Amino acid sequence: MKLRIGTRKSTLALWQAHKVAEELSSHNVESELVEIESFGDKVQDIPLDKLGDKGVFTKALDEALLNGDIDLAVHSLKDVPTVLPEGLKLMAVLERGNPMDVLVQPVQPQKTEKKIIATGSIRRKAFWLNRFPNDEVVGLRGNVPTRLRKVDSNEWHGAVFASAGLERIGYDDRISEVLEWMIPAPSQGIVGIVCKEGSEFESVLEKIDHRETHLCGAIERAFLNELEAGCSSPVGAHAEVKKNLLCFKGAVLSLDGRERLDIERSVSLGDAHAELGREWALILKQEGAEKLLEHPENE
Repeated sequence: MKLRIGTRKSTLALWQAHKVAEELSSHNVESELVEIESFGDKVQDIPLDKLGDKGVFTKALDEALLNGDIDLAVHSLKDVPTVLPEGLKLMAVLERGNPMDVLVQPVQPQKTEKKIIATGSIRRKAFWLNRFPNDEVVGLRGNVPTRLRKVDSNEWHGAVFASAGLERIGYDDRISEVLEWMIPAPSQGIVGIVCKEGSEFESVLEKIDHRETHLCGAIERAFLNELEAGCSSPVGAHAEVKKNLLCFKGAVLSLDGRERLDIERSVSLGDAHAELGREWALILKQEGAEKLLEHPENE
């Protein structure tokens, strides 16, 4: 019997699904890909933050899982809501790729009076305006190749991409600058695998689960969940293991980037657990994070 792997149809999504298939194959498990189009892929003319946060890229795959049309679904974990539909479970994650955001500039840079930056992410927009308040930020949608073509055909200074996405499908030569100052989206760079609760395939998926990445992603997702913020909210969170320490950075911004709250913490790896993300979010809530997220600019 072959495991049916549900995936979106984009080049990056298919890379991720093939990577999961390779990991399963290393444990002598056969699989096949089932391509499914998501709502977020169908609707390209509306900004992501206007589509809502209820799984615009994941809902179709969730339904296929619950209907028994596929055995597991592969996602960019940053697209997966922190609360899954009843009956589904985040079973495993692959080792994290590069979590950072990067700037991609046109092949032939344009000299313009005002610096224009493109992104479809309100988190990236908020971070950029926090650092460069006089720049203009415009919207950008589409899969990676489509967005790169738009960068090259518009008079922009550049656009912000996830480094992992570019690296995974061979566009890492387009990276102009790594934005070390921009805190990534929770779970950025992580491939997540969702299946039905109680699935007979849980023991197989446990074998390919990268525990360190799973812990870091769980902390970041708990941080986001406690803030009651969706995956398109102006929230950054990044946990990483450095030797025997779990190090965390988190931030909440107003959409215009003018206001910002940050938190940094380190704990021994032996004491690290998912609920730390919730505890650290509570600290920011006490400092007014909810007010930032409820700001009219964020509506």
